[in-house]
Amino acid sequence: MKIDFKHEIKSEDKITPQQVLNLILKNRQIKDIKEFVNPPLPSSISLLDFDLKYKKQFDKVIKLLNEIKEQNQMIVVYTDYDADGITGGAILWETLHLLGFKVMPYVPDRKKEGYGFSITGIDNVIKQYNPVLIISVDHGITKTKEIKYAKDKRIKVIVTDHHLKAEKIPKADAIFHISALSGSGVAYFFSKEVFAHFKSQTLHSSLLTHNFSFDYLALASIGTIADLVPLVGPSRSVVKYGLSVFPKVNRFGIKHILKQAGIENKEITPYEVGFMIAPRINAIGRLSHAIDALRLLCTVDEKRAYDLAQKIGSTNVRRQELVETSLKEAEKELSKNKKINKIIILKSDHWNEGIIGLIASKLAEKYYRPTIIMTKNDGFYKASARSIPSFHITNFLRSLKKYLVDVGGHAQAAGFTIEAKKLDGFKKEIEKQENKLIKDKDLERIILVDIKIPVPKINLEIVKSLESLEPFGMGNPRPTFYSETEAANAQLFGKTNTHLKVYIENFELIGFNQAEKLKELSRGQKIEIVYTLEIDRWGGREKLRGKILIIR
Repeated sequence: MKIDFKHEIKSEDKITPQQVLNLILKNRQIKDIKEFVNPPLPSSISLLDFDLKYKKQFDKVIKLLNEIKEQNQMIVVYTDYDADGITGGAILWETLHLLGFKVMPYVPDRKKEGYGFSITGIDNVIKQYNPVLIISVDHGITKTKEIKYAKDKRIKVIVTDHHLKAEKIPKADAIFHISALSGSGVAYFFSKEVFAHFKSQTLHSSLLTHNFSFDYLALASIGTIADLVPLVGPSRSVVKYGLSVFPKVNRFGIKHILKQAGIENKEITPYEVGFMIAPRINAIGRLSHAIDALRLLCTVDEKRAYDLAQKIGSTNVRRQELVETSLKEAEKELSKNKKINKIIILKSDHWNEGIIGLIASKLAEKYYRPTIIMTKNDGFYKASARSIPSFHITNFLRSLKKYLVDVGGHAQAAGFTIEAKKLDGFKKEIEKQENKLIKDKDLERIILVDIKIPVPKINLEIVKSLESLEPFGMGNPRPTFYSETEAANAQLFGKTNTHLKVYIENFELIGFNQAEKLKELSRGQKIEIVYTLEIDRWGGREKLRGKILIIR
């Protein structure tokens, strides 16, 4: 592991909190510091701010929606089954429903229908609802064949998505593809534009006005964080203001998720969303059917919200147990190899399809190399892949499309389907290419720190200035610091003494689950530390505190 830093502050340098802030933002290539610190309200952002071409597209949508409303025809909102798709689907379905449209949500079965549009899924939609229009949420941009199939069935299709485009763009009736947003973010701004047009025609105008300022904004922030969308530009606006309105959200589903997770009276940050709220929404789609997650987010019956929140909470516990067991199996399988390849490929005939992405993510993080995890399903293997920053996994997999049924994703995450009979050829091709495409230096984990700084330079004022950069997350991580100093003292803490506390010159550092490091430390020992900074405001007083990322 190599530690590198973007800027160094030396002992003799005079530096103000604002200068530290400016350094961090400059290193992150943030040009408009004022706008980054105070992003525009989502209510002030329209679809046309993303691209003027959407005016023509949206005019077609409005004309189509007017015709459908006049004839009382059916619309289906066909959403993805993950937290991003479910929150976006809830926003769009409920908006159309409150505007008086005849509309139903449809969430595909992960195991039987797979991700996004499928021939089976479209047939099921026709059989159940016979719609004249399908609107996608968080998928569709790569589904050329499936959208043609729907069009051949005389169904109009509108795509709202943010995933990477394929070589061919589907011939939908309108496409709103915004890569700067999450799927729920695209759904939020699309729905807001639809509401603005039909606002005068609904009895629910005040409720929808509230929702776009509060409930829908909170839902879009969940989807954005869950899908690891960089928190810059409009996505930063969605998350910054979306998190701040959680206390004013009315819907029972959100309230009971927070209560079930034990965070109903806490400030909601990206941590609570990423590790407590989103996993619960995701769990039901991984192990059961995600329509229950959408029902939870939209129900106006508090008893039903309570019951669904309990179901989703218990499913999440089951998901955690399943991941733990399957991960042990994957590690055991990996240990059989004399050498770990540059691209890890593991398959099973029984791993649950809903958790293979979690297994891939954990192995990619531990071994720091692209990882593909596959499980068998009716003569096919369904796969999830996760990667490292230097290797674009989706582009790589698309270069092997002759082996694949389908593939889609982002730079560091992808999913695909492959016939069992093509698996050997696929693996051999990867083994042939991996050494050419991935160098040894790419597999060396580099910790890139924002600033190397002497410990005495750090004070409360600097940390307070950093708080203006919140919310932290993908694309805008919490600022990191690297210092060389001495350990004044060290001790363990926590109920089972699993956490480490290290005292340095003018504040303390805590390292969660790093108890094993204590035996390497002694009083006065010179140490290198990579850490983040925060203010401990317990008991009404302010105290500087650091969180250890690396200590050596």
